[in-house]
Amino acid sequence: MDPITVRRLKDADWPEFRRVRLAALGESPEAFSATLAEEEASDEASWLERVQRSPRFLAESGGAVVGMASLGRYQGAEGESENSGELYGLWVTPALRGTGVATALVNAASRQASDDGRSHVVYWVSTSNGRAVAFASGLGFRPTDDRRPMRGVGHADEEEIAMTLPLGLDRG
Repeated sequence: MDPITVRRLKDADWPEFRRVRLAALGESPEAFSATLAEEEASDEASWLERVQRSPRFLAESGGAVVGMASLGRYQGAEGESENSGELYGLWVTPALRGTGVATALVNAASRQASDDGRSHVVYWVSTSNGRAVAFASGLGFRPTDDRRPMRGVGHADEEEIAMTLPLGLDRG
């Protein structure tokens, strides 16, 4: 496999973010709270605003985009703001899952959160997705008592757990 590089998107990269996000929604609709139809209906200004609002990262290997992740400010219970970042929208092309792409994306987002003065990164994971829980645990994320219903279509009976990663640790 070619080396993995991760880059933070700039404003001018919104069309690429749109393309990758729509591809991810088409391939893994269950992993996102939005639907492909909703996202396809978003106008250019909306896509640009999303890139400007939160750090977005793309992973590339062999000249192709192979994954993405986003980092926002975590809103804790009842909407209070915490000094934590929230990792979301993590997606890797299926053929490269388990090859280090997701780790590279999480590390880039965590470094950005640390640079932004955040003390932790929170990552919501489906309690029924053992692979995702194991992945996050392997990177140093620890489960919390915070739970919420899964967002998105087809997840009415499922819940997510908030896992948290203290920053300032060596993530490899």
